[in-house]
Amino acid sequence: MTYCVGLLLEAGLVMIADTRTNAGVDNFSSYRKLHTLADGPGRRIFLCTSGSLSMSQSAIGQLTEALPAPIGDESVATVATAPSMFRVAELVGEAVQKVNRSVGSVLAEANISSSVSLLLGGRIGDGPPSLYLVYSAGNFIHCSPESPFLQIGETKYGKPILDRGIRYSTPLDEAVKVALLSFDSAMRSNLGVARPLDLVVMPADPARPVLTRRIEPDDPYFNDLSLRWAVLLHDATAQIPNPPWMEE
Repeated sequence: MTYCVGLLLEAGLVMIADTRTNAGVDNFSSYRKLHTLADGPGRRIFLCTSGSLSMSQSAIGQLTEALPAPIGDESVATVATAPSMFRVAELVGEAVQKVNRSVGSVLAEANISSSVSLLLGGRIGDGPPSLYLVYSAGNFIHCSPESPFLQIGETKYGKPILDRGIRYSTPLDEAVKVALLSFDSAMRSNLGVARPLDLVVMPADPARPVLTRRIEPDDPYFNDLSLRWAVLLHDATAQIPNPPWMEE
């Protein structure tokens, strides 16, 4: 299991993924779930993955190891040549569909889940950042200002915090804080989500640098955030009056 969050805000893009994966109740390990598909001048594209590890790794291999388009041949699109993030989302969906027909069919015969979901985010040129959710069938949706975050994996524990704390107008630093609280809640309630966490912050202004960071188990800020949140929740609960009908 895993947990990944993407926020598409007026101020920019935030993507965070944990690294926990498991193949049974006593077989936990760590794999990077936040991948870089393109990292060059005018093209920064990232992908978070959840679900079948073999399926997601195969899909990423299709996207990153395929031969580039021949010089002068614009009919063959790749992540490195796609003219828009929408076209990149189509390529990711096509890779998932192709892997479904090969690896997925073999897993299905063995009664092994082949479900996979992905968060695709980034920008091409000076355009605004974009964020997409790609489903297991290869279809996808685009994040919008009305619903400025997307989740995959173990989503239910962290969603209430995002629902209350994230708006399209939320500043990037506050958004990262709220997203980390979402991860703290998920990790508190589910052993299938754990640090290290991988983080990407892409400001809307293309002139500002993209921040990448790994949050380790001993990260002082995250540990302080987790402790403060627990104390504040306890204090806030204590300040709310008890149900009056319990005193009757």
